[in-house]
Amino acid sequence: MSTHDTASDNKDVAKNLAEIQSNINAACAAVGRNPDDVTLVCVSKNHEADHVRKALVDGRRVFGENRVQEAAGKWPALRDEFPDLELHLIGPLQTNKLKDAVELFDVIETVDRPKLANALAKYRDKTGQCPDLFIQINTGEEDQKAGIAPKDADDFIKMCRDELKLPIIGLMCIPPVDEEPAPHFTLLGKIAERHGLKIKSMGMSGDYEAAIRLGATHVRVGTAIFGSRGY
Repeated sequence: MSTHDTASDNKDVAKNLAEIQSNINAACAAVGRNPDDVTLVCVSKNHEADHVRKALVDGRRVFGENRVQEAAGKWPALRDEFPDLELHLIGPLQTNKLKDAVELFDVIETVDRPKLANALAKYRDKTGQCPDLFIQINTGEEDQKAGIAPKDADDFIKMCRDELKLPIIGLMCIPPVDEEPAPHFTLLGKIAERHGLKIKSMGMSGDYEAAIRLGATHVRVGTAIFGSRGY
């Protein structure tokens, strides 16, 4: 793809958002859901603030970033402009970045191991600060991917909620790229249901409509909104 093609890819954020919202509405209608019950998380990783601002100007307020450091360079100024925005961490969180993450993000979607859960609880006890949290489930049990294994999910969720008293409000998954995503979305839904968790963050640019039909409350869409990665 040429530089010119990439620029045109990235150009019309508002048009892309309108098309995605139309697809969300249709996926909801197909299964009798209210589109207002689905939150579009605009994944802005690797895109400059000026490009991301187009989605904010269009009225979008929920955004996802993969890396704490990148978010720290981009979002404080945007939040000054748009104080009602909601920022989600959707990439892995190392405990040495925890303080920065808690200060930057409104939601951390990637609580995935006891060490991180304990660190969040300890920081909460010390400062009184803790954003809303989702637990990431590694539904494909992929070695290279973050997330708690499905077989360990029940105990981990109970530990986070009952012992550590963390504000766990939902679950998140990223299905394997080479597999049909529907069984992974179904599995996440079953785990969420067992624990009375209503929020399910699942589905990305290529499969968000299927995710919505299977109960997703949050879909994380980046490329379909902002085009190819900005940098």
